[in-house]
Amino acid sequence: MSSPPPGILYCHCAYAQIIDPAVKAEVLRKLCDSGRSFEAVADLCEMSARKDPALRRLAAGGDAKIVACYPRAVKWLFAAAGAPLEAARTEVVNLRETSVAAALARLAADDLQPNLPEG
Repeated sequence: MSSPPPGILYCHCAYAQIIDPAVKAEVLRKLCDSGRSFEAVADLCEMSARKDPALRRLAAGGDAKIVACYPRAVKWLFAAAGAPLEAARTEVVNLRETSVAAALARLAADDLQPNLPEG
């Protein structure tokens, strides 16, 4: 029996506004059109600052692809909220450095390419 595809978490980066709005809009639109299940949040930075309990739930959810910014930032946002991510079970799709096409390709793929930094 094959394992289920990784869960997808999309961060809209609503407050820091460090990701091109056109990139965010296109990725979100394509995710909505894909028919794949995903969870969208307004801003992981804000959730981390509030130590939102949803981050613990998300971190405990198994294999995950997180659409946000830099893997190191995502790792430490979850850690600061008391919800450390499992490096072997987490792939961050970095919308600051990845093209829309490459981001969508990673989200459509059923495999996981863990990329959280060590330490």
